[in-house]
Amino acid sequence: MNEVLIGLGGNLGDVEITFMRAVSLLCSDLVGVRMSRVYRSVARYDKPGAVEPSEPVPDYFNAVLRAGTYWSPEALLARLLEVERVLGRVRPAPECSPRPLDLDLLLYGDVVMRPTMAGGLELPHPRMHLRDFVMVPACEVAPEWVHPVLGVPLCEITAADGGLVLAE
Repeated sequence: MNEVLIGLGGNLGDVEITFMRAVSLLCSDLVGVRMSRVYRSVARYDKPGAVEPSEPVPDYFNAVLRAGTYWSPEALLARLLEVERVLGRVRPAPECSPRPLDLDLLLYGDVVMRPTMAGGLELPHPRMHLRDFVMVPACEVAPEWVHPVLGVPLCEITAADGGLVLAE
């Protein structure tokens, strides 16, 4: 069995209910699921290709799941994308656009994968260490986990992008 961290995010609809529905759908695929508290942050547009919208965008909600799985990284990612689709996520969509649910495979044990020229899965998630909305909840459920590329425990990584608060 491999331990994984999965990021949950969203900013359309009742996101916390959507998170619970996603966890419920994933429970048959995962073992020993632990979920962080839910955090709220302002929308950010720092990803390459992201276009800042002309209208205000609702704040994002984020959490992290820690669980075990027997699925391969690729199969688990495919399952995460299917759960997103079932719960209303439409792809393709503009980068950083509002969405009811975003599921990211953040870490898969200590596996390091780089995408090929044709694309593919990258592990660990390439921007997780840059974002407090990932690192704070990740530290909550996996404080001893060491980032497999940086070689540092997750709780020692401070993204300092600010604006993160516990959801009410």
